[in-house]
Amino acid sequence: MSENILDSVTAVIESAPHAGQSLLMFALCKTLDMPKGGHMYMLKKLQEMTPETRQLAYRLMEYMAEGKINNNPEWQESIKKMEAIIQG
Repeated sequence: MSENILDSVTAVIESAPHAGQSLLMFALCKTLDMPKGGHMYMLKKLQEMTPETRQLAYRLMEYMAEGKINNNPEWQESIKKMEAIIQG
């Protein structure tokens, strides 16, 4: 997968848009996209992820912690692309 976390997550979702792993990743992204929602994501969901998608989840959380989500055009574009993929 690509080194860019957003490209990596999008690739997972694109590979099987309605598979469990894709939906877990999409849910995490949408949760991180709502800063006023307190980034509520059940950590227990990490147990449902494969080791590969769990590593992507950790990288996404780090991306958020570094302040790279709010007001980031690249993030917003990636979210829009993921939404389009999920919606078919």
